[in-house]
Amino acid sequence: MKAVREMFDAIAPRYDFVNRLMTFRLDVRWRRITVKSLQLPSGSRIIDLASGTGDLCVELTKQNYKPISMDISFGMLSQDRSGAPRSQADILRLPMPNACVDGVTCGFALRNLENLEQFFAELARVTRRQGRIALLDVGRPSNRFIRWGNSIYFGKIVPIIGGLLSNRAAYKYLPRSVAYLPPSDELIAMLQRGGFSDAAHFQLSGGLTQLLVATRN
Repeated sequence: MKAVREMFDAIAPRYDFVNRLMTFRLDVRWRRITVKSLQLPSGSRIIDLASGTGDLCVELTKQNYKPISMDISFGMLSQDRSGAPRSQADILRLPMPNACVDGVTCGFALRNLENLEQFFAELARVTRRQGRIALLDVGRPSNRFIRWGNSIYFGKIVPIIGGLLSNRAAYKYLPRSVAYLPPSDELIAMLQRGGFSDAAHFQLSGGLTQLLVATRN
């Protein structure tokens, strides 16, 4: 976890710029869909975990939610321009009481976590009954052609772009980290065991990213 924190501290200053460039601004659309999938009442309190520079918090505010930004990286939080309350925290051990929020979002962080079962248990602990979670991350395209093209772009080209514009070591790690994510059926099973009985999985942009959505029992 220390190595991950230091990596994100290092890339924080140019993180948004590189993201927009590498995804051709598709990341903006993915975050909009993620927040929309919460389907909670206006004014609901949402914690955004591994919040980075606050992009999801900005989108949460646009869709009339009240976000709280949490990230282990102080460098990322220092670049947060969302205006949401923010806190440096280990998202596997949230400094929050039980059933204190209406929902949770998390973008592109699952593959960096050492223990997904523990993370999902924490989500269940802090989310009230009938609260909602929406977890966005990179995916594995089911179409072979898209998967082939994505493997070349994400595995070969992204590290070069990241190295030129930010930190080469970090952007070599990020494509490799996709391998740490379990298959979608395992992720759903983990969520169900953790207290989210209706967990569902969606592919976005042909599977370039994936979205897990669930309601707290």
